[in-house]
Amino acid sequence: MRIVLDAMGGDNAPRAIIEGALLALGEYEDISICLVGKKEVIAEHLRGREYDPERIDVVDAREEIEMAEPPVNAIRTKKDSSMVVGMNLVAEGKGDVFLTAGSTGATVAGATLIIRRAKGVERPALAPVLPTAEGSMLLVDCGANVDCKPSQLRQFGIMGSIYMRTVMGVENPRVGLINNGAEEEKGNAQTKKAFGLLKDTDINFVGNVEGRDLMLGACDVAVSDGFVGNVVMKFLEGCAKALMSMLKDELMSSTRSKLGAALAKPAFSNFKKKMDYTEYGGALMLGVNGGVIKAHGSSNANAIKNAIRQARTFTQGGVVEKIKAELAAVAEKEAADRAEKEEKSQE
Repeated sequence: MRIVLDAMGGDNAPRAIIEGALLALGEYEDISICLVGKKEVIAEHLRGREYDPERIDVVDAREEIEMAEPPVNAIRTKKDSSMVVGMNLVAEGKGDVFLTAGSTGATVAGATLIIRRAKGVERPALAPVLPTAEGSMLLVDCGANVDCKPSQLRQFGIMGSIYMRTVMGVENPRVGLINNGAEEEKGNAQTKKAFGLLKDTDINFVGNVEGRDLMLGACDVAVSDGFVGNVVMKFLEGCAKALMSMLKDELMSSTRSKLGAALAKPAFSNFKKKMDYTEYGGALMLGVNGGVIKAHGSSNANAIKNAIRQARTFTQGGVVEKIKAELAAVAEKEAADRAEKEEKSQE
């Protein structure tokens, strides 16, 4: 299994990318790493480090895509960028998953233009795994598609269900539609129609889910358009930071609270780890013809290592092929239903 890394993407590149790659190689014996970027820069960071040269190689790329660049234009004009070169390796079958901590917009554009949509997929979606009171949930979409058709939201539910079942080991994932009320009639025209489509799909659809219930573990897959999903994701990130800050202030406010904090330190450490984004890897690009993972822009070595773990389980689970097969089955059923309706109308 070959994981392709954008060595130049992210706030802490290339140091964090390379360190994360070396950590992953130490944990997983069945992977090899391809680092894409400026050869001399990568070589400098590898110098003096212990690693198996048979399991790590470097592909030279002289350009970098900056965060502020127009995504589509950057992908089309910077052919020798680490992102474009890396994605081409996956598109050509020379890598199983492409992983980057670089520009989100460029990642989405590149995945769509270079690796391309999987057969039957209307729109690929970005899907991060987020912590909840009951474990974790997959949020689909978190920013790839600001506006979505109801049929696309249904596909998000299907793809998310496949991922949670195959990679996360959830036997019968609960799929919820993010809405402004739990009742079936709530929402706008888009979500009302999406509700009906999800309800008629062979997944464990549990209905509408309100924002207040997401972190309580109301569903394993939360479906929304990218506008709502991105707001939800950023809001939860902010809440986690604010909660940790407020908790720290209270615990340090008196001698008694400091003593209590010392006694409860193991519990607080576990809580902090559960809320730490670096433990969850990155956001999957579901619906493209290969593996693509977008890690957080400020990812450290631990985040990259865990994103590589995520890439490994994604590949082992055969998620891309399962998405193609399930969407083909849905399309076949819809075609049969249409034919049956036409036949009845002609009687």
